[in-house]
Amino acid sequence: MTEHVPTVHLTDPTVLVTLTGPDQSGVSTRLFSELAAFGVEVIDIEQLVLRGRLVLGVLLTIADERDAFERSVRGVGENFGLDVTIEYGIGDNRARRVGRAQVTILGAPLYPAAVAGMTARIKAAGGNIDRILRLARYPVTAIKLEVSGAEPDVLQKDLAAEAAAQGVDVAVQEHGILRHAQRLIVMDVDSTLIQGEVIEMIAARAGFEEQVAAVTASAMKGELDFGASLESRVAMLAGVDATALDEIYESLVYSPGARTMIRTLKRLGYKFALVSGGFTQIIERIADALGIDYYAANELEVIDGKLTGKILGPIVDRAGKADALRHFAEQAGIPVKNTVAIGDGANDLDMLAAAGLGIAFNAKPLVRDKAHTSLNVPYLDAIVYLLGITREEVEAADASD
Repeated sequence: MTEHVPTVHLTDPTVLVTLTGPDQSGVSTRLFSELAAFGVEVIDIEQLVLRGRLVLGVLLTIADERDAFERSVRGVGENFGLDVTIEYGIGDNRARRVGRAQVTILGAPLYPAAVAGMTARIKAAGGNIDRILRLARYPVTAIKLEVSGAEPDVLQKDLAAEAAAQGVDVAVQEHGILRHAQRLIVMDVDSTLIQGEVIEMIAARAGFEEQVAAVTASAMKGELDFGASLESRVAMLAGVDATALDEIYESLVYSPGARTMIRTLKRLGYKFALVSGGFTQIIERIADALGIDYYAANELEVIDGKLTGKILGPIVDRAGKADALRHFAEQAGIPVKNTVAIGDGANDLDMLAAAGLGIAFNAKPLVRDKAHTSLNVPYLDAIVYLLGITREEVEAADASD
């Protein structure tokens, strides 16, 4: 096959045809059928439909019969009741500048002031917004901006500060080919995948719920060493009947959107892992129920049907979670740069930092401040919008099943 060599250069004359007005079936077919008679080359096409209003732009080489060309194009507009503009110029679109990034803004609701603040920050960082697309309207409004001319790391810092001030969420990702690759999603479990903390549910059976909850809260804020605090909490569980774990599993409530997120991304070939400071007796069953590929958690010792108040083997702590992420990425054959980690507590920080994209989900302030990005809405399926998937695509895939 002969390689195509572009025939349009930066100094060649071109024409931009733009049609705007009510969207109707057949506009594109009629327009390009008319253009075919003039031997012009199509250089670029952009189309947008917003609440029934069409904007269609076509960049073309110049026709030899310019007057006839313009009459033909304007005739298409008249036939469909569309406004037509014809602008002559030079060359193709300008080349996108270096430092391309995908910026995703999520708000519930999203107000104009937040958009103004974010776009102003992009401009101040030297960026230009090349395209804007809505990914979702509910349960959150998610808008994707393709930005060039600003370094992603700079954008991340500046936009995170603006997002906090405006009460919205934002994610900045490098806009390269790797964003289309298969990914590994690594999730914390307690207060992330599920609502509540399993250890507190067990402690309620032992009469120590308040004491355990207080220690858990301090550990999640980073005020206590996780490993030592876990051992002290588990010690309070001594004597609890192991059947309580079955009852707790049956009572678990998943975070809103958890099943939708997992179902959607598994359709795309994504792999999933659970990395938890919780317990294998619960995590293993969750993994099996949701089709999770890998998991790592702590194992409670059980003797004669009772919890002993001890943990078997090494504790999965803050460092252990990051190690597990790297290990599972290696097992899946997925680069660490293509991993996404989701968590809410201080013991998730190393894992969030190690991942290509670390997301603090309804997290403690310490975690929000240090994570790549934060998601402060209660819907776990909002994660798919950060990956460029639209709500319409999710619903269409569900409907096809």
